[in-house]
Amino acid sequence: MRHVIALDVGGTGMKAALFGLDGTLLYEERRATGRERGPEAVVEAVIGLAEDLRARGRVRFGTEAEAVGVAVPGIVDAQRGVAVHAANLGWCDVPLGESLSRRLGGTPVAVGHDVRTGGLAEGRLGAGRGRGRFLFVSLGTGIAGALGIDGGMEAGSGGCAGEIGHIVVRPGGPVCGCGGRGCLEALASAAAVGRAWARVSGDPAADAADCARAVDAGDEAASAVWRTAVDALADGLLTAVTVLDPGTLIIGGGLGEAGDTLLVPLRAAVAERVTFQKSPAIVPATLGDAAGCQGAGLLARDLLAAAAPA
Repeated sequence: MRHVIALDVGGTGMKAALFGLDGTLLYEERRATGRERGPEAVVEAVIGLAEDLRARGRVRFGTEAEAVGVAVPGIVDAQRGVAVHAANLGWCDVPLGESLSRRLGGTPVAVGHDVRTGGLAEGRLGAGRGRGRFLFVSLGTGIAGALGIDGGMEAGSGGCAGEIGHIVVRPGGPVCGCGGRGCLEALASAAAVGRAWARVSGDPAADAADCARAVDAGDEAASAVWRTAVDALADGLLTAVTVLDPGTLIIGGGLGEAGDTLLVPLRAAVAERVTFQKSPAIVPATLGDAAGCQGAGLLARDLLAAAAPA
């Protein structure tokens, strides 16, 4: 059976799969990234996993994978297959596509940004299917966005399109990991909500999910923390809507798992802020943490489609 390899590389774990050319899931596996062993070891772990999947496909289906798609965090040069910078993996200018292809005997490799790759999957297979122009927003440890346009994703001139987490929504506000102050990510990411709720609740182990549960239980202090984050998020999204004009906002990531606890007040807050802009539909992502791996499979299949004779 003809198939491709899909890899989704995260800061702590890797998701991998074999997909048929029709998108059928044939096999899936998860492994630790092992970033504590250093950036070179992570590259070897990614390559080793790909080699194991190639061997599994050969034994199980009698043929080797025809292409590989891999999604990685940070700044990605998809054209060259280079992981330009990924702080949580310690990577800088890693020629991941070339390294993978060489170790896999010349198998073609597509490298994509993790959020754009997840957005690609949501656009073709999930909440964005049939919606044309959308903005996929991942609310996790950080905040990133990906602009989908008619089945494809916009990377920008330098591979940085969609970094809405670094829109400044509170000038002079809390320090962000990028070095700026008042960025959306520093106020409305799952990590930011968790920090705020841990401080207010007095529980250093509390996280954003705990805050959401407290909101649902009617806790006023938790509701105040939540409102602060939702207001910041609405301000950031309004800027994105004004500049990008998406018809739909797809909300994913860890904070998105709060469902209506987040979406109901967020829809209201965005609607309050809209003036001349067309108010977008705001919907939950549907693929969960499988989006990155499914998107990587799409990257691999797109690579084959592009190489096929007309």
